[in-house]
Amino acid sequence: MIHSIRTRRIMLGLILLISGCGDGKKYHDEQQIIAELSSNDDLASIMEFQSDLNKEFSDPETSPLPDRYRKDFNGLDFFKPDTSYRVQALFTRTPDATPFLMPTSTDRMSKEVVFGIVSFQLKGNSYQLEVYQNEDLKEEESYEDYLFLPFTDATNGNETYGGGRYIDLEIPEGDQIIIDFNKAYNPYCTYNKKYSCPIVPSQNALDIEIYAGVKAFK
Repeated sequence: MIHSIRTRRIMLGLILLISGCGDGKKYHDEQQIIAELSSNDDLASIMEFQSDLNKEFSDPETSPLPDRYRKDFNGLDFFKPDTSYRVQALFTRTPDATPFLMPTSTDRMSKEVVFGIVSFQLKGNSYQLEVYQNEDLKEEESYEDYLFLPFTDATNGNETYGGGRYIDLEIPEGDQIIIDFNKAYNPYCTYNKKYSCPIVPSQNALDIEIYAGVKAFK
């Protein structure tokens, strides 16, 4: 957050500076500077996500890792941050969707509803994914706006966990939402079989490689 605020201040200062420089600066130069600063802000957000996740895994109070793994934990293996995997998507609500029971890695079933559909372009192709809201979790304080985006892609079983990965989202105010695959993480059952993890529905399978987010745990 501090970096984000600082970046916005720098951006504002540069825009004001450009505005007062006369005819020597062109409009496209301004747009290039703004784009570069926005990209830096995005990278900072990705790095913050990675740092926070590593802290969570290091803390015995929050880590899914068994003690035998956590004591030697030096950080998760991430793909290099790549903002081309950060996309703006059209968010379409599905208010008439009926709750259903999503299978998990155990006998437990997770009660979910398709809250919306996200439509986006990635690497020149168009995709759609379902976004879910857990019927029980939405009743918990601080989780009223929480949405769940599980997906599989062509890296599963090689560079990434075979069962797919998850992304956390929040209900957007309008019909646009940012999906950052750099913030994709593994289900907790990847690290510890005591956890019950929703299985990614087949309709959320991407036929491309997503070289972003957390890699397979080894």
